[in-house]
Amino acid sequence: MQTKRSFLFLAVLLWAGFFASGCDDKAGLATTANQSNQPPAVPVSIIEIKAEPIRDVIFLPGTTEAWQDVQVAADTAGRIEWIGPSEGDIVKEGDLLIKIDVSALRAALDHAKAQYQLADDLYQRRRRLFERKIIAQEELDQSSTQRTLAATDLEQIKVKYNHGFPHSPINGIINHLYVDAGEFIDTGKPITDIINIERIKINVRVPELDIRFVLQGQKTPVKIDAFPDRTLSGTVDFVSFKADPATKTFLVRTVIENPFGDIRPGMIARVAFVRRVIPDALLAPLFALVDKGGERLLFIENDGVAQSRTVAIGVIEGDRVQITSGLKPGDHLIVKGQTEVEDGMRVRVQ
Repeated sequence: MQTKRSFLFLAVLLWAGFFASGCDDKAGLATTANQSNQPPAVPVSIIEIKAEPIRDVIFLPGTTEAWQDVQVAADTAGRIEWIGPSEGDIVKEGDLLIKIDVSALRAALDHAKAQYQLADDLYQRRRRLFERKIIAQEELDQSSTQRTLAATDLEQIKVKYNHGFPHSPINGIINHLYVDAGEFIDTGKPITDIINIERIKINVRVPELDIRFVLQGQKTPVKIDAFPDRTLSGTVDFVSFKADPATKTFLVRTVIENPFGDIRPGMIARVAFVRRVIPDALLAPLFALVDKGGERLLFIENDGVAQSRTVAIGVIEGDRVQITSGLKPGDHLIVKGQTEVEDGMRVRVQ
């Protein structure tokens, strides 16, 4: 009888242990299931928001123009005897460009010189006679007038004669020759184009709402499309006082140095005009912005949780944008992984 009771007691203990073990297993399985249903934290990178300066810059296209661009024309007609510089040659101010046959004017010049010499000799003799009181004042005055007229005629002939030898009016480069040696040229016909590109003018059309920010002498960063890796600095040389009636824009001319001579007239340039500087703007990288149905959002990390913020933007400079509302200093802005999170999701800062 006692043996039966011992066996029954042992069976009860085994059944109780099995029941307790089964309950523990079920609780462990439930806990594991709950953990597997919760998504893992999304890895993100953050930056701390702080006030920084930003420039409000407007970029406008412009065209380059030579500092000086002169077309030399013939002041007299005749056959071209000689041409000095060729296209592409560098000339200095005063260099002889061509020679035009002015042999007829040469004879007239010699005649005028002789006439002046004769008038001057006559005046000198009469002056001496007047000093000795041999002739009257009237005769001396008449001789003086004749000498003055002869000098005037001589000067006019010299000017006409020198027109046969045009010189360069500026330092520059022969960009184009319109004539060849041996051909006849008429008065007023072009001889050559000379350009000076030691400096380059850039003409920009500025909208009327922005012209108030542009001042003469203002420094302007410049980019030339043909030289994308070169940053140049220009200076505003002229600001138009009258708008173009068709476009309502104002002509602004900025000037850059061209020491290598490789920036040529007609190239496309981009000129930056600084409208204002905001000293304490809250800035975010442009790539941190997320568009959700036309709404601009930024995501903030707060105690391991992502929070979405609807923001308004202001000035854009390069890859940075001013956030005018929706951010405050000290916020942890998510800049990597922001496209993978939603509001309220757990995140892990890397």
